[in-house]
Amino acid sequence: MTLQDRLDAFKADFVAGKPPYNVPPAVIATMQRATDELIASGAAQRALKAGDRAPDFVLPDPEGKLVSSTELLAEGPLVLSFYRGVWCPYCNMELQALQEALPAMRELGARLVAISPQLPANSRKALRQNALEFPILSDSHNEVAAVFGLRFTLPDYLVQLYQSLKNDLPAFNGDPGWTLPMPARYVIGRDGVIVYAEVNPDYTRRPDPSDMLPAIRQAAL
Repeated sequence: MTLQDRLDAFKADFVAGKPPYNVPPAVIATMQRATDELIASGAAQRALKAGDRAPDFVLPDPEGKLVSSTELLAEGPLVLSFYRGVWCPYCNMELQALQEALPAMRELGARLVAISPQLPANSRKALRQNALEFPILSDSHNEVAAVFGLRFTLPDYLVQLYQSLKNDLPAFNGDPGWTLPMPARYVIGRDGVIVYAEVNPDYTRRPDPSDMLPAIRQAAL
């Protein structure tokens, strides 16, 4: 079963209002409205693409150690996964799929890093919950995501919905702004040039990790 198959199965149950979420149709409609508007905005088309040079960054891991993209690229191709947070079930399923693909990436000499705006404590939770063997870096205020063209501000009506559902992103991220990254994956060659880019304004749509392997193989040459 591909990652998208798993996501589709979860979404079908979620939209149907099945336990444990028991989400009413009005909530589903509001979330879908926000997704449709983000797609229509064309934001994903303005994000960095294959052939662009990836910006350098230095971000802390869950233990506070600073991780440099330059140092990672010195070791081989770099795979980046931008995701929303451990509160998002779609993101957790993606992290699990990336973990399953991790041996194949390592065999090709690549390093895998996930990036989220969440606080380090929540990244530690994500590592435990999903049994991950790759680091999650904290991107405060979505600043690195913004340089990649991924950051967007939630519309007011979606903020109100999140607040009603007790999904307090400012507390979760340590950031008063209601921003998130569009889910995205990048493969960056050792020369700093992006060789694979996948940006999804619809957070329920994510490519299978195996789709990146040819690009990783190319970047490793």
